[in-house]
Amino acid sequence: MRESEKEIVRSLPLFSGMAPDHFEIMLKGSFLQKFPATVVLFSEQDHTDFLHVLVDGQVELFANANNREGTMTLIKPVATFVLASALADGAYQLSARTLQTSQILMIPAENIREVMALDSDFAQKTIVELAECYHGVVRAYKNIKLRTAVERLANYLLVQNRRQGDNDGLVLPVEKRTLASMLGMTPENLSRAFNTLKPYGVVIDGAEISLNNLSDLETLAKPSAHIDAN
Repeated sequence: MRESEKEIVRSLPLFSGMAPDHFEIMLKGSFLQKFPATVVLFSEQDHTDFLHVLVDGQVELFANANNREGTMTLIKPVATFVLASALADGAYQLSARTLQTSQILMIPAENIREVMALDSDFAQKTIVELAECYHGVVRAYKNIKLRTAVERLANYLLVQNRRQGDNDGLVLPVEKRTLASMLGMTPENLSRAFNTLKPYGVVIDGAEISLNNLSDLETLAKPSAHIDAN
């Protein structure tokens, strides 16, 4: 690996405090690969051979059952994914595919397990990262169980507006089909939910969304710090 690529990995909180010799052990046999959009990186129930680090692009984690598919979450750079599966030396619990051209660092899972036994800082930060992932799962579950489809969409728009600069509008970062799946809806239900939000100042122009009455939208959405991501 090039030094510039190692620095990207080092920038992640999970690896920032790792001892230099342990860092080199972890990266042995690792490689950075570029994937085009829509490539399936792995499928659920495949054996976990690598910890993945998304350096650039976007990745969708999804699951299948009974001929149905659901988006579980989206990964943005720079971030690791499937850490729990890599540590457990078991099967992937989700499938993954690229949503756009993506650069992904593949770290052998056995290296992760070896270094966790050697490096106390890495072990502690691994526990923290797994705890944060657990909290994310709880928030997502509460979002699905405690809100209507319209409320889920309204809160998603408010979160994206905040992330994109609080400019009373946003650009959807994913296709509407993917958004619908992520919010636990069919594409048809998503379309109906958008129509329901029109009286609350939501104007749709393709992927561009204008929020012309944030106060009314927030009253409907009832955002919660215990559910919504930053």
